[in-house]
Amino acid sequence: MKLLSSDKGEFRFLVKDISPAELNAFRRIIINHLPSMAVDTVEILDNSSALFDEIIAQRIGLVVLKTDIESYFVKEKCKCKGAGCARCTLDLSLEAQGPCIVTADMFISKDPAVVPVHGKTPIVKLLENQSLRVVAHAILSTGKDHIKYSPGLMYYQGNPSIKIGNVKNVEEIVEICPRKVFELEGKKLKVKNNDACVLCNACVDASGNEIEVKGSGKDFIVTIEPWGQLTALEIVEGMVDSLHEQIDELSEEIKKLK
Repeated sequence: MKLLSSDKGEFRFLVKDISPAELNAFRRIIINHLPSMAVDTVEILDNSSALFDEIIAQRIGLVVLKTDIESYFVKEKCKCKGAGCARCTLDLSLEAQGPCIVTADMFISKDPAVVPVHGKTPIVKLLENQSLRVVAHAILSTGKDHIKYSPGLMYYQGNPSIKIGNVKNVEEIVEICPRKVFELEGKKLKVKNNDACVLCNACVDASGNEIEVKGSGKDFIVTIEPWGQLTALEIVEGMVDSLHEQIDELSEEIKKLK
């Protein structure tokens, strides 16, 4: 594996000798099986804003929370057996008086390690004499229950192979490429950054098929894009742990069949 870039928490790397089926399995684990924190239920103690309680609760439920996966258990695996305790449930409270715009960073969390990632996420606008008072209960869960628990995305493309033929409009090709893959060396067209190519084929069309661009079927450029609950490194580590756990579960089920 070769790391290509790490920008704003996003990982982009090259993986060789792997199949799309294997990569898709990793992608599905990240979306469906990695736990993260999100608001599960909301108690509306006071709401005199222009929005119904249900809309307020729905907006709060979609607030992205930084997750400390080492300190909490998924409810089903907690000693309280889903009743809700400090090991599996976290309370965040909010109290605001208008006029103001209520934002996610106004929540007071009982755990300073679990706070809104995007603090300026707006929830509701309060006018003069309007108020909002709520308690939100956050839990650790996975994307199987709701997409709000998914910590990010993983996507991939075949590693590009670029062949340049008898291209006459070399300056146009340099300008038309949205990823700035090409450069001019004198009057000759050269590939400057092969890894930046996204296989859009804009250069192929502009050159009259004098440029050939193909994606590999066994070497892939993989991107992991976190939403903010977990870092890209935590996502990769969690993906590996989850894969091993599922393999162990499958092995136990196979043993029962013998």
